[in-house]
Amino acid sequence: MKLCRFIAQGRVHHGVYREGLLLDEAGEAHDPEGVTWLLPFSPGKVIGVALNYADHAEELGLGRPEEPALFWKPNSSLLPHKGAVRYPRGVGFVHYEVELAVVVGRPMRRVRAKDALDYVLGYTIANDLVARDHVRDTFRPPIRAKGRDTFGPLGPFLVVGEVEDPQNLWLRAYVNGELRQEGHTSRMLFSVAELLEYITEFMTLEPYDVLLTGTPKGISRVLPGDVMRLEIQGLGALENPVVEGA
Repeated sequence: MKLCRFIAQGRVHHGVYREGLLLDEAGEAHDPEGVTWLLPFSPGKVIGVALNYADHAEELGLGRPEEPALFWKPNSSLLPHKGAVRYPRGVGFVHYEVELAVVVGRPMRRVRAKDALDYVLGYTIANDLVARDHVRDTFRPPIRAKGRDTFGPLGPFLVVGEVEDPQNLWLRAYVNGELRQEGHTSRMLFSVAELLEYITEFMTLEPYDVLLTGTPKGISRVLPGDVMRLEIQGLGALENPVVEGA
C-alpha cells in the first residue's frame, strides 16, 4: 500500500496511490498533478548514515567507516514531493543523494538485527541534499552542509507491506531527465537490520522515526533551474525542482 497526504480542493487528505490516481478517504480520485503534496506522514527523529556505500566513500577519497557514521537531519529541512529546494547563495557545489528511508513502526530498544525488520512500518525515498562546500573535518558532523531548510525531500509515499527485502532494491537519480546516479541496496556496508541494531543499542527509536541509509556513487552538482527525480524500485519517484535561494 502506498500511503500519502495531499491538499485538494482546500482540504488535507490522507489517501492512497493506486493505478496512477490518488484516492482520498471517501474514495474520490484526484490527479497527482493537480494536488499539493505533503509529507506522507509526520516524521519523528530523522537519523542519517554517512558513507554507507563503499563506492561513494571511494569517490570522495575517504576510507570505509569501521562503524556506522551517524548524523541528525533536522525536521526543518524536510520537504514534500514537488516542493522547491532553495539553492543557498554563496555556495558553489550542491548535490543530491538518493537514499532508502526506513520508517519505524513501534518502539525499538536493544533490538537484534535478526528481529529488526519486524519493527519497520514501511519505506520511502529521501534526497539527502548536501552543500559540499561545508563538508570539512572542522564541520563534522555535517549539520551545516546537510541541515539547511529544504535540503531533505521525503516521499512521495509511505510504502507499507510491499518491500520484501530492503537489501534488494535499485536506486536511481536523474537530473533534467539524465541518469546521474545508480546503485543497489545490496551494496550497503551496513544493512538496514544492522543499522537498526546498532542505533537501538544506545537510543530508543519510536514510531515514525526515520533512518536514512546512505547513498551510492554518482553525486554531481545541481543548479537553480534543475529538476531532480529520484527513484527506488517499488517506492515510486520523488521529484523536486531547484530554485534560487532568497
